[in-house]
Amino acid sequence: MKKPLVGALATLLLTGATLASTGAASAQPATAEAKAQARTQATAAAQVAAKAKTKAVNFAGTVALSNCSGSLVRLPNSKDNDPGLILTNGHCLETGMPGAGEVIVDRPSSRTFSLLNASAGKVATLKATKVSYATMTDTDVTLYELNTTYAQIKQKYRIDALKLNADHPVKGASIAVVSGYWKKTYSCNTDGFAYRLREGDWTWKDSLRYTSACQVIGGTSGSPVVDTATGNVVAVNNTTNEDGQRCTLNNPCEVDENGKVTVRKGIGYAQETYILAKCVGTGNKVDLGLPGCSLPKPAAERARQH
Repeated sequence: MKKPLVGALATLLLTGATLASTGAASAQPATAEAKAQARTQATAAAQVAAKAKTKAVNFAGTVALSNCSGSLVRLPNSKDNDPGLILTNGHCLETGMPGAGEVIVDRPSSRTFSLLNASAGKVATLKATKVSYATMTDTDVTLYELNTTYAQIKQKYRIDALKLNADHPVKGASIAVVSGYWKKTYSCNTDGFAYRLREGDWTWKDSLRYTSACQVIGGTSGSPVVDTATGNVVAVNNTTNEDGQRCTLNNPCEVDENGKVTVRKGIGYAQETYILAKCVGTGNKVDLGLPGCSLPKPAAERARQH
């Protein structure tokens, strides 16, 4: 009903403007007040049409961790009977933050997650069987594999997984950072991309930068960053420059191709997730050997390749 309603409203506004214009032509030239009213009506119609093109973003499919936020996600090739995957940050790992250069694959885990519905109410406790992948090198991501499938979760709790976008996010897109931990949504736009983002011992590649409206805080780490035009996840929220310091913990700095450092106090960042799509294969298993997979590999695997 939304599209027809928008169409009817737009038609009504345009018809009203036409009638007003016809009446004015037969009587006297349009007044400044009439012109202003017509512009207001046209703007209102445009705003209604724009809202109709935006996906409604809610908390369904997000999760709360003990210390962070996260989401139940599926890749473009995920099947209904595949084990579900939970996406959060590498620095949200229950065993502590991975060191620079450290990559964790297929480590047993029994971590639990509170699955939320659209209104942020808890509907279930999901349980991991393992950490499929985790690192804070080049990116800041953890993928947990669950002991339940997408189909089982859908059948029992009526919750669908969020879809990961397989394409690089774009500058200027409208986004929502949805925190299951705080049960709060931050809305803004993508402001651009940092060639390198450095924080303490860690460096991340091609990080997504928010406009200033997204004032994310502690506990929002791991939140899905949703493109409101598609409803798909394009990144995972991971940090913000809190104090204006340069490249220190909780104060990331941007480094460009020439080594120039830029500090943006109060600005938040996220790590793009499209790269995961090329590293998860059949059965939702992380496979770092897949063509096009650019995720960092464990040290032992890197050594074998050289």
